[in-house]
Amino acid sequence: MSGLIRGITEADWPEIAALEAAAYADTPLTEGEAALRSRAPAGTCFVLDAGDRVAGYVLALPYPMFRCPEPARSERAVHRCANLHLHDLVVTAPLRRRGLGTRLVHHLTDVARTRGFTTMSLVAVAGKESFWRANGYRPHPEARLPAGYGGGAVYMSAPLAALREAS
Repeated sequence: MSGLIRGITEADWPEIAALEAAAYADTPLTEGEAALRSRAPAGTCFVLDAGDRVAGYVLALPYPMFRCPEPARSERAVHRCANLHLHDLVVTAPLRRRGLGTRLVHHLTDVARTRGFTTMSLVAVAGKESFWRANGYRPHPEARLPAGYGGGAVYMSAPLAALREAS
């Protein structure tokens, strides 16, 4: 399945919310549609379109380094900064481990470069730190995270120049 990566439309939100709820069903990380929408500025959020459904998504927003959105709380501010924070990445369970998440991240990284961002950050949850480390991100254990991310969550970042070399 190759799928088309495209910007999010209004019609995509119910499917995005359903994918998010399924992906985080056994965790306290489910945010709901309103909070997800608040983290989706135009131009840095995308879906993987499987023709008749949304098969995955990536949400990213400008956010100051060493800070991150509070889970389940809608964003009230629009940040203007050189860091793009990858807030959420989900691929539907039947299509995982096929490189689709990596395609979404590479697409986002390319867009971040063209829009003038110099770094990307994220919070690795659910034991995904090693995945992100292998993809050029380094942990910042000194960064304080909101409790809503749960135990074991790690703030990570990478300069976009380093990601260019890694991809």
